Amino acid sequence: MNRNQLSQHIPGIVDGLVNSVMAQEGMKHLNNAPLPNRDVIVDSIDLLRQLIFPGYFGKQGLTAQNVTYRIGELVNELSSALYDQVRCCLRYHEIIVGQAKHGDPCEDCDRKAVQVVADFFEKIPSVRELLATDVQAAFDGDPAATSTDETIFCYPGLFAIMVQRLAHQFYTLGVPLLPRIMTEHAHSLTGIDIHPGAKLGHRFFIDHGTGIVIGETTQIGNNVKLYQGVTLGALAPAFGQLLRGQKRHPTIEDDVTIYAGATILGGDTVIGRGSVIGGNVFITSSVPPQNQVSAEPPKLKYRDRRPKSAKRMEWDWDFQI
Repeated sequence: MNRNQLSQHIPGIVDGLVNSVMAQEGMKHLNNAPLPNRDVIVDSIDLLRQLIFPGYFGKQGLTAQNVTYRIGELVNELSSALYDQVRCCLRYHEIIVGQAKHGDPCEDCDRKAVQVVADFFEKIPSVRELLATDVQAAFDGDPAATSTDETIFCYPGLFAIMVQRLAHQFYTLGVPLLPRIMTEHAHSLTGIDIHPGAKLGHRFFIDHGTGIVIGETTQIGNNVKLYQGVTLGALAPAFGQLLRGQKRHPTIEDDVTIYAGATILGGDTVIGRGSVIGGNVFITSSVPPQNQVSAEPPKLKYRDRRPKSAKRMEWDWDFQI
C-alpha cells in the first residue's frame, strides 16, 4: 500500500471507528454534561501545594513582608479555577442522575459551588495543621532524613497524603469526580493510591510508599506508619456496586506499624492500638491491641545440581563485597 492508497482507505477506517464508538455505550460521552477539566485540576494541585508549603514550591524569595501578597495571589487564582471545576462537577452529577438536562441552567449548582469553595478555603488552615504533624512524623520516623525540608521536598508519601487530605475536604462537601481526579493524579506520580474518602489521623507516615492501596472506608488512627506494598482493602469485591456505602475497609487504630507487603481486608477488621503487622501477611480478622503478627518464616531447601564430577572437587570460595 502506498501513500495514495492509504489516503483512500482513511474514510473506511473512520467509519469503522465511529461504528465502534456508537456501539459501546459505556465508552462514549456524547451530547452529555460537560466533564471537569483534568488539566485545570492538576494545575490547582500545584497551586494548593504552594499554599500549603509557601516558599518551598513556586515563587522563591518569600518573606514575612510579602507572603500575604503571595497567598492572596494564590487564593484569587485558585478560587476562580476551583469554582469552575466544582460547578462543572455538580452540574455533571445533576444531569447524570436525571435531575437536569444538558443545557439547562442550574442556579442551585452555581450557589452550591460558591459555598463549597468558600468552605474548602476555610478548612485549609486545619489541613495545614494536620500536614505539619505528618511532616514531623516523616522526619522522626526516618533516620535517613536530614531535615523536615527534605521530607517536604522529596518524600512521595507526604505528597500523596497532602493531596488526599485536600481531596477529602471536597469529598466530605459532596463534590463528585473532582476528589478522585486529585488522588488519582497523586497515585500516578507516586504509586500510592489513597481514596479521598479514607479518614487519616494525625502523624501519618508512609515510608517509601510504592504500591500502597488505602480504600474508601478505611479509618486510620494517629501515629500510624505504613511501608511499601501495603493494601488496606475490601473483601468480596465481586459484589461491586451492591457494597456501595457500606464499611468495606479495615480500621487501623493508633500507634500501629504495618510492614511491607501486608494485606489487610474487610470492613469489620480492626488492627488494635500499638500492634505491629509484619511483612507479607494476609489478614481478614481483627488483631487485639499490642500484638505482633508475622508470617511463618519460609523453609529453604537446597538441592545440589552440580554434575557428579564437580561434587568430588573441593571448592575454595572467595567472596569480596
